[in-house]
Amino acid sequence: MEFGSMFSSLFGKEKKEEQPNQWIKCPKCTSLMFYKEVEAKQNVCPKCNHHFRISADKRIEVLADEGSFVEHDATLAPVDPLKFSDKKSYKKRLEEAKAKTGKTSAVVSGSCTIDGVPAELVVFDFAFMGGSLGSVEGEKIVRAVNRAIEKGCGLVIVSASGGARMQESTYSLLQMSKTSAALKRMSDLGLPYISVLTDPTMGGVSASFAMLGDIIMAEPGALIGFAGQRVIKQTVGVDLPEGFQRSEFLLEHGLIDMIVDRGEMKRTIGDLLRYMRKETPLQASKSSSDEETSEAQSEA
Repeated sequence: MEFGSMFSSLFGKEKKEEQPNQWIKCPKCTSLMFYKEVEAKQNVCPKCNHHFRISADKRIEVLADEGSFVEHDATLAPVDPLKFSDKKSYKKRLEEAKAKTGKTSAVVSGSCTIDGVPAELVVFDFAFMGGSLGSVEGEKIVRAVNRAIEKGCGLVIVSASGGARMQESTYSLLQMSKTSAALKRMSDLGLPYISVLTDPTMGGVSASFAMLGDIIMAEPGALIGFAGQRVIKQTVGVDLPEGFQRSEFLLEHGLIDMIVDRGEMKRTIGDLLRYMRKETPLQASKSSSDEETSEAQSEA
């Protein structure tokens, strides 16, 4: 052992490895809590019920039955058709977002069961460029809709987004109509679509598929709206009601159907999917054909 290392070891001055922050301060009630205490409640403040933002992976862990989630379209990644650049190039921002989250886009989509019910699940990750809606995100949503139609199951989209991605300009805005048209096909078949709004759900996302659910639910205290409060106030020139873009205000004024705590979300969605489940014409035809075949075999 080198003299320096021996000296540090003997006198307790050996450099300790840096530990992650063990304490979390709630932004709502300002309580200081041990991080494991918060994690045990699915990242909800045990003192005031404030719902912290969580990653897409954590959201899937909360909603999907253990081991049931199978991701699709994981390799789809945005390109830079406009060669856009502001303070940084779009290409550079994408590289940074990928390094930060380990994902290629702001959406994770896949098949799973939720409380035992088969479903297609789409989850936004706010950590990837503010969960902004781009061409890849829109494509993943449409593919999830198509899988739900093919399987005759429900669709759940969990939104956490600042809105349309400005770096893709019109390409991004077109995703609003593209996803809405896909959901119309699903609606025509009577298949359930549940939209879950989390903090925040803003801009082009709130102006399209996020508000088209058969059931629209939100987490407590979620920021939901189109434009920011300051922009609205400057536009209309009047003081706005306190908390007018929070989920509680929207529920009171009939813009959403329910507010559900994170701990109850999985069970609630599962119950709704069971209640709303309906055979598509294709499934009904197949079921009828199977029954006729079975009867013919019995007679034979």
